[in-house]
Amino acid sequence: MITTILLTFGVLFLAELGDKSQLMALTFALRYHWLVVLTGITVASFAVNLIAVGVGHFIGSALPTGVIALFAAATLIGVGLWTLRDTLPGHAGEDEAETAAPQSKSRSAFLMVLSAFLLAELGDRTMFATLALATKHGWFAVWIGASLGMVAAGGLAILVGVTVGKHIPERLIAICSGLLFLYFGGMTLLDAFASSLGTPIILLLSAIAPAVAGAVLLLLRSLISRRRDSAATRSAASVVEG
Repeated sequence: MITTILLTFGVLFLAELGDKSQLMALTFALRYHWLVVLTGITVASFAVNLIAVGVGHFIGSALPTGVIALFAAATLIGVGLWTLRDTLPGHAGEDEAETAAPQSKSRSAFLMVLSAFLLAELGDRTMFATLALATKHGWFAVWIGASLGMVAAGGLAILVGVTVGKHIPERLIAICSGLLFLYFGGMTLLDAFASSLGTPIILLLSAIAPAVAGAVLLLLRSLISRRRDSAATRSAASVVEG
């Protein structure tokens, strides 16, 4: 049993290195408290691997990966757009973030991390790796090893995110996080419905959505700043005239 756990741990840890799930962990760690992110990843990892070793072995060929990928992509894109919206100057999200209770923020962040990881991992290649291992080894040992391997890979990404996040302005972190979520959403869609294009093309096409969103964000920030400057100038002028 110990051998199976170590084998599965190594396989899943290596499979997760550089995968979109690890990049998601890094991105979430830049935005939320590391413990909340780690807890969400842990729960999602144990849940998705339980599905893989429990029922995935029997319905793996019928798993609706396309539908799952669609939900995962919608979740990631929604998170990305929401994050970018909150970076606009004077947006209400800034004030809400400051006044919201810590417990409320932690709960919403946990649910966001949990749902994003759960959807992203369902139908992913690492889930099918767990399926393959479960057909040859004990399901319990595979479940524990696979879950710990995914958590370890996510924990490594969180460590990098926490370290890097200390040296980056919070608004820049939010902008980069939003763009990365859009990138992951596009990549998830293309992986599921256009995998024949090949990895290099998918990686390139996935950058279209964040590139467009970044350009629109810059334009909106510029327009909002000009309006605020104009309003400030008119206010100053009216004070002088008064």
